[in-house]
Amino acid sequence: MDLDSVRTFVAAADAGQFQEAAAELAVTQQAVSKRIAALERHLGVRLFTRTPRGAELTIDGQAFLPHARQLLRVADRAVASVRTGRRPLRVDVIASRVAPSGLMRGFHRAYPEIELDVVMLFDVETAVAAIRSGAIDASFRAVAAPGRPLPDDIESVRVLDEPHQLLTGPAHALAGARSVTLAELAGHRIWMPGLVPGTEWTAYYDDLAAEFGLTIEATGPNFGSDALLDTVADTPALATFTTEQTRLVWPVGHGLRRIPVTDPTPVYPHSLLWHRDNPHPALATLRAHLAAIALDQDATRTWVPDWVITR
Repeated sequence: MDLDSVRTFVAAADAGQFQEAAAELAVTQQAVSKRIAALERHLGVRLFTRTPRGAELTIDGQAFLPHARQLLRVADRAVASVRTGRRPLRVDVIASRVAPSGLMRGFHRAYPEIELDVVMLFDVETAVAAIRSGAIDASFRAVAAPGRPLPDDIESVRVLDEPHQLLTGPAHALAGARSVTLAELAGHRIWMPGLVPGTEWTAYYDDLAAEFGLTIEATGPNFGSDALLDTVADTPALATFTTEQTRLVWPVGHGLRRIPVTDPTPVYPHSLLWHRDNPHPALATLRAHLAAIALDQDATRTWVPDWVITR
């Protein structure tokens, strides 16, 4: 269906005269008549009846009008969705409860006038492909998988190093500790059913376990954070890792403990990734906003794998 004809029909319906519709659309009255006639042939019905006062909608015209308005709204949204500067900034935050989601909430509070589309993609390869295709403008990713550097057209910058915590139930042997060292965690079972082979976060924890002799298990299905919290609360032999800004809520009776990990503190290094040729003006605003967040951890007292994105 020709959208110019539909737009002309709506203008004529609102004006009640072809001449006024022509003036609004900056075309001739003859052009308006031709467009309406073409639309009527396409639909197989009469849309207007000529009267001494102008043009009145027929019953079919009245029935078609709300759908015509909706067609034009959809068309306008379709154009806006791909027009840089008018469409929302599309950002991948991995998951809703982790630090990148909090960073974007802070950005939205600082710049409420900027429209955002927040998505949650699976892994770094999926995110990079979406950035390169233009499906998203930016992604928060912690690391690049070993031996797989970022493509040359993808830029990145570290924006947040997030310390780890040990999460235990009330009966765990370390539940009363004010902090726990990585050395003290050796021999304890750390259960993380969300680890998926081949992902960047699993590579991170594999290296952490190998370097400090930790027992990190990914056994059993991943039923989500609520099931994980229930199991850790009820099982004295199990603990799990979480990060400082991960939002967790559990029933009061669970009695869970969040214990800082030290000597060194493993930090999850969140980076922002984007395409070097992306022209969206809000992307520059986001980068400037994140640049104000200081990486204030002492690098000599923290740990990251040696393949973390640094450029």
